[in-house]
Amino acid sequence: QVQLVESGGGLVQAGGSLRLSCAASGRTFSSYAVGWFRQAPGKEREFVAAIRRSGGGTDYVDSLKGRFTISRDNAKNTVYLQMNTLKPEETAVYYCAARPGYSIAPINRHTSYDYWGQGTQVTVSS
Repeated sequence: QVQLVESGGGLVQAGGSLRLSCAASGRTFSSYAVGWFRQAPGKEREFVAAIRRSGGGTDYVDSLKGRFTISRDNAKNTVYLQMNTLKPEETAVYYCAARPGYSIAPINRHTSYDYWGQGTQVTVSS
C-alpha cells in the first residue's frame, strides 16, 4: 500500500513557477513509477509527466517539454514537478499517482495507476 500527499500548489501569476511535491509512504517507493496528472473544471484528467522506477526514465506530454521537469528523491520518498512559465489555462488540480514499476500499462493513462493523492490546486492568474 502506498499513500501519496501532494503539496506546493497555490496562486501564481502567468509566467511564474511552482514546484509541486508528492510525498509517499512505504519502504519500496523507489520501485514505483509516479505520474502527475491535472484536471481543470469540466475537463477530463490529463497526463502531465511521469518518472519510472529508480534508474528509469521520464515521460512528458509533448506540449510541456522544456517547461516542466519531473524528478525524484528516493531517500526522501518524494517526487517533484517543477513547473515554469505557467499559463492561465494550466489552472487545475494537480494529482500525483503511483503504480508498481513492473507494470507495462501505458504510463500516460490515469487508469494505469493504482494509488492517488488528494490533489493540490494550482491557479495561474493572467
